[in-house]
Amino acid sequence: MKKLLIAGGVVCCLYLAYIIISLALLPPIKQLANRKTSMTIEVRDWKGKERSFVLGPKNRYWTPSGRIAPEMKWAVILAEDGNFYKHEGIDVKAIKQAIKHDLEKKSLAKGASTITQQVAKNVYLSREKTISRKLKEVYLAWRMEQELTKGRILELYLNVVELGPMVYGIGHGSRYYFGKSPAELTPRESAFLAAMLPGPRVAYNPYRNLGKVLRRSNMILRNMRAKGVISADEYQTALAQAPNIGGLQRKVDFSLQQELIQPPQSSAQQASPVEPAVEAEPVPVQGETAPAAQGSLPAAPEQQVPSAGPSGGE
Repeated sequence: MKKLLIAGGVVCCLYLAYIIISLALLPPIKQLANRKTSMTIEVRDWKGKERSFVLGPKNRYWTPSGRIAPEMKWAVILAEDGNFYKHEGIDVKAIKQAIKHDLEKKSLAKGASTITQQVAKNVYLSREKTISRKLKEVYLAWRMEQELTKGRILELYLNVVELGPMVYGIGHGSRYYFGKSPAELTPRESAFLAAMLPGPRVAYNPYRNLGKVLRRSNMILRNMRAKGVISADEYQTALAQAPNIGGLQRKVDFSLQQELIQPPQSSAQQASPVEPAVEAEPVPVQGETAPAAQGSLPAAPEQQVPSAGPSGGE
């Protein structure tokens, strides 16, 4: 028994040393603060193959925060991370709620990753579901919150989220589904795209489960109205609209059959000398504090958003 305890202690010490060394070797976060920086990350297409993806101004679909509709930003925040402006990378309250939900349902269906954690995972880590990867994700999220503004974190998130077969980022997604730029998205379209985020490949794929996506988008719209992001008239107008995605199934089928290869890029490229637009953050819900955008004050929606509550995610 004593030998087993000693062996277990040795294994724990070795694992702890591995985690400490792994954390020390993680890449610097400061490069992400530079809005001219482009870097190459790995993403998976719908066949499971790793593809190179350029994150930054050298990606033709890259969309600075100031060119994304405020409704789109708030739809994502209310759907994915309602306490975004309150936490420092980790939402302890959401973690407790997720644990309680999973214990009641006897499953691991409900996650509690913040937007910051998702950025850390998408930019720096693999998709493996291990304790060590989760620890790295938590550590990177904490570091991001220390070195980046909330608006910059949200900008990175919106430019790397998956919305279709090799459709990554809101710039590509808004054009792919609606043929318009992110600045032109309506509240209904914004809620529709945000509703897809938990699983655009299967669970919230609009071609397989359109009704499910619409129901979740309706819930997001209700939250947007409750928080004062949209007016009563805008809410009723949005509910009356049906997103026009007809005819895109052929496009999806065709893209799944193609070998979509991005040209290889270096891992830390400098962007073109053209300065990207200054970031404009969504105004935080009253009682929350959003860090000021680098170089300017954030652009505010015309109406003041009332007090925030928990996220509207399912």
